[in-house]
Amino acid sequence: METNKEISALFLLIDDPDQEVFDAVSQKIVDYGKPIIPNLEHLWETTPDEHTQERIELLIHRLHYRDLTEDLRQWNVSGHHDLMNGALLVSKFQYPDLSTTNVFQEIEKIRRNIWLELNNYLTPLEQINIVTSILYSYYGLKGNETNYKDPNEFLLHKTLEAKRGNQISNGILYLMLCELLDIPVKAINIPKQFIIAYFKPGYSDENIPNPYHKIEFFIDPTSGQVFTHQDVDNYFKRVAISPEATYFKPLSNKKVIKQLLTEFSRCFENDKEMHKKNELLELAKLLE
Repeated sequence: METNKEISALFLLIDDPDQEVFDAVSQKIVDYGKPIIPNLEHLWETTPDEHTQERIELLIHRLHYRDLTEDLRQWNVSGHHDLMNGALLVSKFQYPDLSTTNVFQEIEKIRRNIWLELNNYLTPLEQINIVTSILYSYYGLKGNETNYKDPNEFLLHKTLEAKRGNQISNGILYLMLCELLDIPVKAINIPKQFIIAYFKPGYSDENIPNPYHKIEFFIDPTSGQVFTHQDVDNYFKRVAISPEATYFKPLSNKKVIKQLLTEFSRCFENDKEMHKKNELLELAKLLE
């Protein structure tokens, strides 16, 4: 009973014009943890004032963010950084109540369709042609230029729903499928691009001294198009960057998710959403 009285008293102070009062009230509300969210949602529904509603939304977001931070910390210290789980944690930043069952089912369906076409006698290029054909032609995945005005394009479940994503969200889906199928494809660190590379078997390791020559070919996940070493050399000439060995080192799943968080943060540049940008960069720092 005392708890309900305290919550009611705190709720009355949510619209206090004094920022210091609101900050203190916010902290006390957040300390209650996720069980207080239904009370906040009910308050939002019964509050006519738009400014107060925005403050309630911010409080609900902070409660979800606290849980997400802990989930990402747990993912970070786990022995195997599962790429699908990492990408879904990023989705939960915007969609905290996301049910992941449909995502797992959809990815398993695509994986199975590819697996049925694969055999042990295929060349690397033939393997990738099958992955690309199923994913882009049969499944219908499309690629967009990166648009920071549409946060959904960075999120795995939205990419699957719309069958449309940007280079990094399509790339993560491509990487996931190859990982599930034991195809040695890894993301690499080419500046201003999210490119994936097919490594010669046994060489998809981060500690290769000169990884450039261990790559069979490169794939642009926007479309699934395959590039040769010459194509990549020409890209570096065009953008006037000297290629370095580190650009061709395979990125770990942890680094891929860190890059996703950093790129995703660029969707929130206006003053009203700057807190989201800062929160995503804080999450990215957890993965250093």
